[in-house]
Amino acid sequence: MDPITAAALAAMAGSAGSEAGRQAWSGLTDLVRRPFRRGTIPEPTGEGSPRVSSGELELTALRDDSTDPNRAQALVTALHVRAALDEEFRVRLDEWWRETQVAGRSQVNNNVSGNVTDGAVLQGRDFSNLTFNMSRGTGNSDPE
Repeated sequence: MDPITAAALAAMAGSAGSEAGRQAWSGLTDLVRRPFRRGTIPEPTGEGSPRVSSGELELTALRDDSTDPNRAQALVTALHVRAALDEEFRVRLDEWWRETQVAGRSQVNNNVSGNVTDGAVLQGRDFSNLTFNMSRGTGNSDPE
């Protein structure tokens, strides 16, 4: 599996406005918010004990500023540390990353055929909540 990179997470956070970006970000958010299961590793105790992040703070920070490479790297680090300590999280993170990579490689091919002389063609991907108000024109494109 390809490693999760800071650049990939920053790009994903920055593209959260697209349907694919929203789905990927939502999947990661749901995953990070799952309970942290450390397996056989005991919970840190005492004043000097290191704390391990679930990744939620780093996720929120990157969502708030996807252009900051330090925030992206902090999230990558938190995800990798948590995956090393939580086997279930690692498996789910691997699944999420694999699905995200497959979705990112999807391709859209639009073909327009036939004799279209009067009308509009709309090409794109992941449209939602669109309304078209069109009237049959007289062929005169000059506004009155």
